[in-house]
Amino acid sequence: MSELIQAVLESEEKNDLRAFISELRQQEKNYLLRNDILQVYGEYCAKHGQPEKSDKLSLLGKLLYYTQEIIQEDSNFCFIIRPYIASQEVYRITADLSAEAMTVQELLDLRDRLVNKYHPNEGDLLELDFGPFYDYTPVIRDPKNIGKGVQYLNRYLSSKLFQDPKQWLESLFNFLRLHQYNGIQLLINNRIQSQQQLSQQVKKAIAFVNERPSDEPYDDFRFQLQTMGFEPGWGNTAQRVQETLNILDELIDSPAPQILEEFISRVPMIFRIVLVSAHGWFGQEGVLGRPDTGGQVVYVLDQARNLEKQLQEDVLLAGLEGLNVQPKVIILSRLIPNSDGTLCNERLEKVYGTDNAWILRVPLRDFNPNMTQNWISRFEFWPYLETFAIDSERELLAEFQGKPDLIVGNYTDGNLVAFLLARRMKVTQCNIAHALEKSKYLFSNLYWQDLEDKYHFSLQFTADLIAMNAANFVVSSTYQEIVGTPDSVGQYESYKCFTMPELYHVVNGIELFSPKFNVVPPGVNESYYFPYTKTEERVESDRLRLAEMLFTLEDSSQIFGKLDDPNKRPIFSMARLDRIKNLTGLAECFGQNKDLQEHCNLILVAGKLRTEESDDNEERDEIIKLYHIIDEYNLHGKIRWLGVRLSKSDSGEIYRVIADHQGIFVQPALFEAFGLTILESMISGLPTFATQFGGPLEIIQDKVNGFYINPTNLAETATKILDFVTKCEQNPDYWQTISQKAINRVYTTYTWKIHTTKLLSLARIYGFWNFTSQENREDLLRYLEALFYLIYKPRAQQLLEQHKYR
Repeated sequence: MSELIQAVLESEEKNDLRAFISELRQQEKNYLLRNDILQVYGEYCAKHGQPEKSDKLSLLGKLLYYTQEIIQEDSNFCFIIRPYIASQEVYRITADLSAEAMTVQELLDLRDRLVNKYHPNEGDLLELDFGPFYDYTPVIRDPKNIGKGVQYLNRYLSSKLFQDPKQWLESLFNFLRLHQYNGIQLLINNRIQSQQQLSQQVKKAIAFVNERPSDEPYDDFRFQLQTMGFEPGWGNTAQRVQETLNILDELIDSPAPQILEEFISRVPMIFRIVLVSAHGWFGQEGVLGRPDTGGQVVYVLDQARNLEKQLQEDVLLAGLEGLNVQPKVIILSRLIPNSDGTLCNERLEKVYGTDNAWILRVPLRDFNPNMTQNWISRFEFWPYLETFAIDSERELLAEFQGKPDLIVGNYTDGNLVAFLLARRMKVTQCNIAHALEKSKYLFSNLYWQDLEDKYHFSLQFTADLIAMNAANFVVSSTYQEIVGTPDSVGQYESYKCFTMPELYHVVNGIELFSPKFNVVPPGVNESYYFPYTKTEERVESDRLRLAEMLFTLEDSSQIFGKLDDPNKRPIFSMARLDRIKNLTGLAECFGQNKDLQEHCNLILVAGKLRTEESDDNEERDEIIKLYHIIDEYNLHGKIRWLGVRLSKSDSGEIYRVIADHQGIFVQPALFEAFGLTILESMISGLPTFATQFGGPLEIIQDKVNGFYINPTNLAETATKILDFVTKCEQNPDYWQTISQKAINRVYTTYTWKIHTTKLLSLARIYGFWNFTSQENREDLLRYLEALFYLIYKPRAQQLLEQHKYR
């Protein structure tokens, strides 16, 4: 039995539990989440004249603190307890306070009964269990090491090298023989025939390069190394070659995790990368602010630029310049014929500021032109992914003149396409979720049938399960994205166990302790986003133009609202208009607090101003809601709403203009997987208030370089902002202090150089792991294919039938 429950039942607090359960019976809800549970407990304590005991002082308080859900069924209560991160215990507590453990299957059946979708007389439901496929792979033991997969894997591989040196050195030798570029052999040639000979020749080569000037170019002694069995790839100078050979020599003699990572990170094995961002408007101009754009577009473009730069640096350091090695990065997206003035109808577009990074747009196959010729919502895109992947394979092979070395998926649809491409091309697959919708939409799996017409979650969640289990490695921006915090469930963790009533039960959806998970936060593009104090890098005409647009310009085609006093401190937010981004919640928060309105104006850069201009249902709903809030709270004269699409340079300058006016940035999302706009605002010098739900918890250090807000508590959020504004008015240096600390936080932790170096290191090490472990993933991949063809594809074809008549 759970220690937490047992401790309560064996103490004097047993009667408190009885009384609390009696309180639960009076609730209208029979399904309570953690916030509901703590609220009911607070009311219970107040009602019974007890101080609300902290979890450290009260056994019952501690039990309820760790309880994520309580479900009432008849006279019984099911307690779903999360005593530790990435763990779950389930107990049924009966009317007489006896407690019995429940299995995962019993819990999922209970959830089905809750929504009247339990039909045992009609036979069992499909159960999905990925647990057995992880039985033969290394597993992390300590939850705090989740997200540090590569470090664990290095330790594991090093221990294997140490335990069975002959077998593992043979694997290392065979791995080094693999590498080529356009048919040119790299690293070692057939003069080295065995791992024993490799060890001997490495020592001989070290002695040879030791005698040469450290800065001597590789090409000057290339021939001599080739006669010893070494081809290009070891370094561009005698010193670099010597360093690389020394690392290999040390690895052969005394393997250690750091040595293994350092050596594999130098192996020239990645030259061609595909970044898949399949849905929506993907471009460099005129797309931000449209539906399904935003952080992901910015992220992928910046990642492409910086990956190319890092690959070029790696090629130079490896001494491959003389072979005319040209790294290439392709962003794979869909082509939209009716592109609304953007370049999304162009097949190939070079990424600005790069030598060989491109956006490759592949059209959808002809079907209903009303669908395939136009933008398609990410929630409707599922029927086209398989044929898109097949057509993309042909295009990629032509563009690369061969196979890519790494495929990186983005978001659910991009990750599924990455799975299909990696499976067909036998290439390393990396997943980046950005946001898993399951954790954004409450009870979305339980009520998936009610939401199916609008969101098609049966397809999305199935695609998530396939892609995250297929990936060789997964990159997340934060630790909490994987396994949450001590009091909240992580995005990936939410896939561990859930029901899709009448479709399937997931009893073990993902191994959270797998070393495939790695935290690699993105950076911010410092060409566009930099501190407002760097006046020498700012364009004065842009500053004046954007200041006018933000505060005074009258243009009803793209601006709503005229400020009574443009000199008030601006509260600023910029996002697309959808329910999760919650800009309407910020407007309501502002509207409910008259004191805040006295001190500040609210300025929003968001989407469209008119419903007839939008193709997105959710955006149209939010437009109507925002107008309603402005009228309800009479915010005329206090709010500006800009329905504009900004270029990257303008979006960077707009933060700085707000900072010139000592404004603040508010990110009020109901959930934010990471929060690139938070980095952008902080590096610009804006004190930032961001949602406490999601990635911002790891970006911001509360009250040090920014502030957390609970966007569901409007009064509390308004009070926090007002307190800050009041403090700044009393002490003008306070704004400057928070501003500078925000800038420092980004520069020390969130740069693209850190990101790309780590991402490429991961790709090489997981490539080495897949080769040397001889891990047979075929059983897992066949299981995933069955899920794709038997669950995903039939449902996608049903949706495609609906699209015939749109």
